Amino acid sequence: MNEATQTTTQQHNGAPVRTSPRAGGQRTEGGRSQGRRNERSPRRNRRERAPRQRSEFDNKVIDIRRVTRVVAGGRRFSFSVTIVIGNGKGKVGVGLGKASDTALAIEKATRDAQRHLVVVPITDEQSIPHEITAKYASAQILLMPAPGKGLKAGSAVRTVLEFAGVRNVSAKILSRSKNPLNNARATTLALSQLKQVRRARKSDDKKASKKADTKQDK
Repeated sequence: MNEATQTTTQQHNGAPVRTSPRAGGQRTEGGRSQGRRNERSPRRNRRERAPRQRSEFDNKVIDIRRVTRVVAGGRRFSFSVTIVIGNGKGKVGVGLGKASDTALAIEKATRDAQRHLVVVPITDEQSIPHEITAKYASAQILLMPAPGKGLKAGSAVRTVLEFAGVRNVSAKILSRSKNPLNNARATTLALSQLKQVRRARKSDDKKASKKADTKQDK
């Protein structure tokens, strides 16, 4: 008789008690127990992950710096990242992120850029409506429309204009600042002022047309 199916008797308070073998399975010759397989439950199908949707905004890191802070225990390092995002169709933003890891700093900078998106009024010639000057901190830039002449700009100004979708503009940095963050934010400030000036011009045209109509009625 097999050892696994054989019952034994034990004395429990003077009365014999019959014990049964474990319900886990039968032991093989090697001494290892072979577990039971539940044939009724089918094997679960692995869930297929849906492909990630690509964001409409492209991004580019224009500046990354390692910042050192001296404390009592030694030095602590952190990273400061400046990033530009845009869809090439009139939306652009500049963000700054700081963290102890570069990946986390880039993620913070991307979220900051999304919170500071600017809508740019682009003409049919992929240019700007008029000339504009803007100043941010120590950076000052000048943007001039240049239909058919391409994009003439450098440094972070060129990156911001490319991600905004502007293709025919001549830009010039009037200050001596070489800080990419200040130059990029001065560019976005100038692009945001284009929208405000354009609305003001439309309102002036409406007022002028109303005055002309009243004069004709008189």
